[in-house]
Amino acid sequence: MKADPLPGYAELHCLSNFSFLRGASHPEELVLTAAKLGYAAVALTDECSFAGVVRAHEAARTGGIPLIIGAEFRLAEGFKLVLLATDRGSYARLSALITKGRRAADKGGYRLTLADLDRGLEGCLALLVPERRVGNSQPFIELAERFPGRAWIAFERHLGAGDAGMFHALEKLGRRAGVPLVSAGDVHMHVRDRQPLQDTLTAIRLGCPVTQAGFKLYPNAERRLRRRAELARLYPPALLEETLAVAERCRFSLDELRYEYPREIVPEGLTPSTYLRRLAEDGLRRRFPDGVPDRVRDLIERELALIAELRYEAYFLTVYDVVRFARDRDILCQGRGSAANSAVCYCLGITEVDPARMEMLFERFISRERNEPPDIDVDFEHERREEVIQYIYQKYGRERAALAATVITYQPRSAVRDVGKALGLDLAQVDRLAKTLAWWDGKRVLGERFAESGLDPSAPVMKKLAALVGTLVGFPRHLSQHTGGFVIARDALSDLVPVENAAMPERTVIQWDKDDLDTLGLLKVDVLGLGMLTAIRKSLELVGACHGKPVSMVEVPAEDPAVYEMIGHADTVGVFQIESRAQMAMLPRMRPACFYDLVIEVAIVRPGPIQGGMVHPYLRRRQGLEPVSYPSEAVRGVLERTLGVPIFQEQAMQLAIVAAGFTPGEADQLRRAMAAWRRRGGLGPFEARLIDGMRERGYPEEFARQIFRQIEGFGDYGFPESHSASFALLVYVSAWLKRHHPAAFCCALLNSQPMGFYAPAQLVGDARRHGVEVRPVDVNASRWDCTLERGAGGAPAVRLGFRMIKGLSENTANRIARKRGRNPFSFSAVADPEKRCSKKVSDPFSSVEDLARRARLGKSDLQLLAAAGALAGIAGHRHGAAWKVTGVEPPTPLIEQPRVAEGAPMLRAPSEGEDLIADYRMLGLTLGRHPLALLRERLDRERLCTAADVCAMGHGAFARAAGLVVNRQRPSTASGVIFVTLEDETGHINLVIWPW
Repeated sequence: MKADPLPGYAELHCLSNFSFLRGASHPEELVLTAAKLGYAAVALTDECSFAGVVRAHEAARTGGIPLIIGAEFRLAEGFKLVLLATDRGSYARLSALITKGRRAADKGGYRLTLADLDRGLEGCLALLVPERRVGNSQPFIELAERFPGRAWIAFERHLGAGDAGMFHALEKLGRRAGVPLVSAGDVHMHVRDRQPLQDTLTAIRLGCPVTQAGFKLYPNAERRLRRRAELARLYPPALLEETLAVAERCRFSLDELRYEYPREIVPEGLTPSTYLRRLAEDGLRRRFPDGVPDRVRDLIERELALIAELRYEAYFLTVYDVVRFARDRDILCQGRGSAANSAVCYCLGITEVDPARMEMLFERFISRERNEPPDIDVDFEHERREEVIQYIYQKYGRERAALAATVITYQPRSAVRDVGKALGLDLAQVDRLAKTLAWWDGKRVLGERFAESGLDPSAPVMKKLAALVGTLVGFPRHLSQHTGGFVIARDALSDLVPVENAAMPERTVIQWDKDDLDTLGLLKVDVLGLGMLTAIRKSLELVGACHGKPVSMVEVPAEDPAVYEMIGHADTVGVFQIESRAQMAMLPRMRPACFYDLVIEVAIVRPGPIQGGMVHPYLRRRQGLEPVSYPSEAVRGVLERTLGVPIFQEQAMQLAIVAAGFTPGEADQLRRAMAAWRRRGGLGPFEARLIDGMRERGYPEEFARQIFRQIEGFGDYGFPESHSASFALLVYVSAWLKRHHPAAFCCALLNSQPMGFYAPAQLVGDARRHGVEVRPVDVNASRWDCTLERGAGGAPAVRLGFRMIKGLSENTANRIARKRGRNPFSFSAVADPEKRCSKKVSDPFSSVEDLARRARLGKSDLQLLAAAGALAGIAGHRHGAAWKVTGVEPPTPLIEQPRVAEGAPMLRAPSEGEDLIADYRMLGLTLGRHPLALLRERLDRERLCTAADVCAMGHGAFARAAGLVVNRQRPSTASGVIFVTLEDETGHINLVIWPW
């Protein structure tokens, strides 16, 4: 083999785009380019950050190049240095230093001093990066003292003026301080072509146009990964050789990281295995008081054996502890995920999905072959999730628990705004262009959007804008907090990953996101918020108040035919997951008749199955219009429960194993690639492997390609069977509440806003169509929340609460309710004692003056109440109430009580239209006639049909209709189709709007 004539080189100073608005290349681009150039190693040294190292680590494994992990720092004294980790201990110490600096500053910043380097950095190597003026030798001496035998001076040559003089000055200072020199690149980009983007990022960071950035821009494109031949011409051989000596000492790899569970989860004297079994046995007795079915007992034993074999007991116990806290506080929660739908989790109370209602989910909840970590997401009531988060922080401390990060990336709109400003374009023009874009727009539509905004896509500045935006889209902009993914460590979490402050008070986040944790096999506990759980809990409380006894989810009867009949008629406004127009269109065709049908329904109306062409074959087979067939018995075992059609993410992975010959490890790589391929690419290598593997085993090529198409769909929108099963339970419970307790369900939905697919106006309208009486806001009856009152015949009626009035504060509403006393007609349905009205006998307000005096209301609050119609009972119609409120005189030092001016004139009552407009303006809904009803005579003359007329028409009939737009599906489909829902006084019309 011919010897390489070029000197070896390891890049020791390299910044990616995770040095936000500094680096102009992704970590993967830098690492793979360094491998292609033949570097011996490459360091990723983002500024006080490890945020990009996992992606670099993954790329290094692919490119076969050693990765050195380090970070760049600028100290408060002005020194700039790079620290590199050599082993596991020095990595932990460097991570702790980053944590210290980040925690000492606000989000996005850091602060470190020379004193912070005095101790605790054993094993770290240090490179001092000198400024252009190097006459002072003190920094070099201090560096040598703090890092004896582990310090270098970095000579970074970028073809600037005075490079030669700089080298000789550094040589002298190095000899004086006893610190050797080493070459480095201060790399900011992987190729020269990124220089315009790097200049743009600098301008964005500085908040000025590129033309005004001046000397703050780099003068050339030399801060790139350069060919070794170039480096040989630029640096003395000894300095290049020294990079190899430094790299040789850096042996640490992220593969060495090992996660350890916290100790507090197991009582003294018990092992995790014995404690988990004890809890499981207790749960079995509670769940099955009449005896444990043999099938469940067998399932529990198999699961406990597998958990013990893979040593996952502590993970289940950690999740159990969080759920136990929530249950003790009466916070409704529901687990989901592959491991959540196990008999063990059912016994632990993590999920309410009864294994008796499922057939085949639980035996695959964790995989021995793939050695996948468990996956449990726990949804909590969205209004009370913060209590759970703070419990975790209090139990484990800030040093051992933090949220995972979410990498916020540039989207088309934000990229256009920032690049447009950096190029010096007119701000109004940039704003107009940005507003034409949406997050789902790809790079291909930029030219179209330019033309739509009146700009010439062929103009040089527009071409430059399009090129820069096209590259910048997908770049990380900053770190934010994950919706609830907690990482909890046995010891200091900063030994694993740096921790920094979040924007929200009392929150800390690690510098890695969910994908990074998955790549390294580190476990997290997902503590998520779900609005429907809040609504269900409030519904059950209201139902319990009406019946005089508590009601829980466990008491909801299973498999109620009336519920499935309602679902089959698509009467699902407000029901979890199946309330969208697409779901409503599917329900009458699928006609769910059992719980597993709901599991499929939740998953099938998703882009993955739709794009993979799975929906229509499943429906035809379900309706008996197409025979169910399987290419082999192995495929039957995977697809039999879904009639031979792959619908769930797990099925796609199983097919890769049984039909294409994937090993379990390859299937795991496929799963990871499915989650990341749109962001990073990566499914290409699997396509040929999958199709060739199926073809070799006798499967038709069309079947193989169909499976691959679905895997592509799952890349962004795949829905696992395990998640679908947990969601299906909430679908059923919310549908049961809507069917049997519509007043309580509507009331709870209103009290849980904002959430769901429909606005309060649609929820109230649907409830009224189902015979629920809804009563207006009234100062003598309402509380902050909507409540239930005894209506005609004893049926519950919904009383709208003060929360519906735009601009009225909760404190004001509670003060009104407290001074008035309890409403004798309402059910006591508020669980929180602090939010209950006074128990005193009702003492209604007799006038506006009485209200203002007793509740001590200012004129602004009274005006809001009058405009909302809430004073009708004491002041008449809106016009009269507004006049009386205007006459209220605020209290003075001599006259402490408010007074009302006398002599009110006789004012006409507002018209129906005026009342309707006021209702929508103040409440967002009306209890009067629908707005279209007021226009119906005119619409009839225009021969515009009602929604009821349209529903009665035959297929293919021509119709013209009008209505309020209550829903728009965004984004549109891949072909540009948008779905819109119109509403009139008779119902809804679903529109499919095709592009011109």
